[in-house]
Amino acid sequence: MNDPELTALACLPGMSPHRLRHLLRHHSPADAWERLRVGAPLSAMSERHISSDGVTALQSQAAIATVQHAVDRCREAGISVVDGRDRGWPSVFETDPDAPAALFIRGDLTSLSARRVGIVGTRNATAAGRASAHELGRDLASAGITVVSGLARGIDGAAHNGVRSVGNSRPSDTAEGVGRAAAVVGSGLDVPYPLRHRDLWEWVGQTGVLISEHAPGVTPEPWHFPLRNRIIAALSEVLVVVESRESGGSLITARLALDLGVEVMVVPGSTHSRASAGTNQLMFDGAGIARSADDVIGFLGLDHSRQQSVASEVRPAPTGAQVAVLEACEERPSTLDMIVAATGCSVLDVALAAARLEQAGWLLEAGGWFEPATSRLRWS
Repeated sequence: MNDPELTALACLPGMSPHRLRHLLRHHSPADAWERLRVGAPLSAMSERHISSDGVTALQSQAAIATVQHAVDRCREAGISVVDGRDRGWPSVFETDPDAPAALFIRGDLTSLSARRVGIVGTRNATAAGRASAHELGRDLASAGITVVSGLARGIDGAAHNGVRSVGNSRPSDTAEGVGRAAAVVGSGLDVPYPLRHRDLWEWVGQTGVLISEHAPGVTPEPWHFPLRNRIIAALSEVLVVVESRESGGSLITARLALDLGVEVMVVPGSTHSRASAGTNQLMFDGAGIARSADDVIGFLGLDHSRQQSVASEVRPAPTGAQVAVLEACEERPSTLDMIVAATGCSVLDVALAAARLEQAGWLLEAGGWFEPATSRLRWS
């Protein structure tokens, strides 16, 4: 599915991932686009999360933009804009409160339906680190596992070159049983970064999937990369850190992965190498050890909880008045008085139900307004 209004919204110069996420929580793409285009008010909850200056900027941009121009620009670059309605949309996003509302992609999103291992590490990798990443990428792909990285120089690029070496040794890059590459990048998909990986970008987009939250033409900015790292973490069933210094993006990704319940493994390194200081600290703190791809594959064989096809709901199912309260909040963000009017329940019953739903993770409350938690799974 390529929703024209979704594409137009995502391509507005002032549309950050944060703004798009909050806008689409409360409006359909068509409704959001029309409201911005004509300068109509947004929902109260949208305006709580998007500044008045931000709304004004988006309205000004939408007033002079056209849906068709955005669609044509993406089509010419071979880029699609997808969201939760599209086949292959990762089910792991269903319970992630920071999940993207939409993604720009080149390639086949269903590449993410396979088992997935993230490989990250320092850009200033040693020769030994690059060799380890290449070997991991090659052996994991040979086992039919999709390898996820950020396509940065150093460890990321070496891992995906390892995946590519498997494809190049077979009659087809998408041969059955061979894992693919998935890359999450911090710029528009037509702006390769670093430039040395231009051909690797093209190969990933042709045989796997290239992913970004940023519109065509957007250049890489420092703040884009922590946002990118959260998606790498979310897409990984296991995250392997090959080399990392005392601080940096790969350690941020590891912390994000741990917050999401993703297993973090490390390739041990020399205690005399600064490039391994961060990974050795992770190991000291309890991260698993990845001596080879077999260690990672062994873990995947034991833990299927984050596999695409088996996403499950862990929150207690709403019952009684809670069902009516949650359904009322799905219609629009609501105060307690609005929920009472919509459900016909007593104030006490509504207050108790809303409190329990919030405690269980079904509702979010901000300033007396209740709304469903982001991208929840159905309880029925």
